[in-house]
Amino acid sequence: MSLASRLPDFPWDRLQPAKEKAAGAPGGLIDLSVGTPVDPAPPVVQDALCAAADAPGYPLTAGTPVLRETIATFLTERFGVVGLSSTAVLPTIGSKELVAWLPTLLGLGRGDVVAHPELAYPTYDVGARLAGATPVTAEDPETLGDAESTGPVRLLWVNSPANPTGRVLGPERLRELVSWARERGVVLASDECYAEFGWDAEPVSVLHPDICGGSHEGLLVVHSMSKRSNLAGYRGAFVAGDAALVAALLEVRKHAGMIVPAPVQAAMVAGLSDPAHVAEQRERYAARRTALRAALEGAGFTIEHSEAGLYLWSTRGENCWTTVDWLAERGVLVAPGDFYGPAGAAHVRVALTATDERIAAAVERLRS
Repeated sequence: MSLASRLPDFPWDRLQPAKEKAAGAPGGLIDLSVGTPVDPAPPVVQDALCAAADAPGYPLTAGTPVLRETIATFLTERFGVVGLSSTAVLPTIGSKELVAWLPTLLGLGRGDVVAHPELAYPTYDVGARLAGATPVTAEDPETLGDAESTGPVRLLWVNSPANPTGRVLGPERLRELVSWARERGVVLASDECYAEFGWDAEPVSVLHPDICGGSHEGLLVVHSMSKRSNLAGYRGAFVAGDAALVAALLEVRKHAGMIVPAPVQAAMVAGLSDPAHVAEQRERYAARRTALRAALEGAGFTIEHSEAGLYLWSTRGENCWTTVDWLAERGVLVAPGDFYGPAGAAHVRVALTATDERIAAAVERLRS
């Protein structure tokens, strides 16, 4: 069996007919289907990238000492993480790369189970398949038991704020998940890439001492520069947590050549050291969210969860593809909820990642 045959069809290919329909609407396409940033990369980051452009030598897989210190300081100052050493952090080539390859990097394979939320970013499932492990959906992993017929759970993904729903898990729930994983020797990986954008709830990191009890054992967190700093094109992210797990990831990544380019490492330092541009970007998204939410609700949609992140999890109480088609007729493209699991079959994910002009145009079309 080829590696490609283990994987599902790429879901976004199914959206092409709706995209073509939306593009034919008066005024053209308004693409709210993909969460790709459209606002400029911060000047402080661009300047750092340019200053580091002369990089003839190989960069460090582990990251420069200043980058590792900056990541550790950022998690401490922004998310209240305590006791995190700079040796317990590692830059990655975007967060999707780490999500996709984490089961493999941890040595998982046939007979192992990777559990992830019922509604989830598809790459959690894909990462398990790439490793030859079995992906299992479990909103409450307690229901999985210690060993399913498919094998023992070895890795549990947590995503708060969640993609696609924008749901935020509270401290009590996070503590329960950490306890469950530790009792069974399961690695808990928390995807916190949207943690800068809490609207109706404040996201909490699993590395916060109130959640992990002051120990990072068995825990990893994943953060990205893509959304907070408009750096999706730079591919800058990082993983942090259990020092032994991070060291093991580093050893494999050194052999595999998984290295963040030196200019991007310098840009990450600048971006993580400058909270001002994040506050500015939050204001942009907050304004877009307010306008788009009101327009969707005025058009008969119900918004569920969506207390954080860059999406509005929306429903009209019908099949998601019927909703996709209804919006495409108005030139607005969104993501069908079943891209994220069968439980999303009656929802669509509406992204805030469009320019102010395109958001305003979408609002007008929803009102007409």
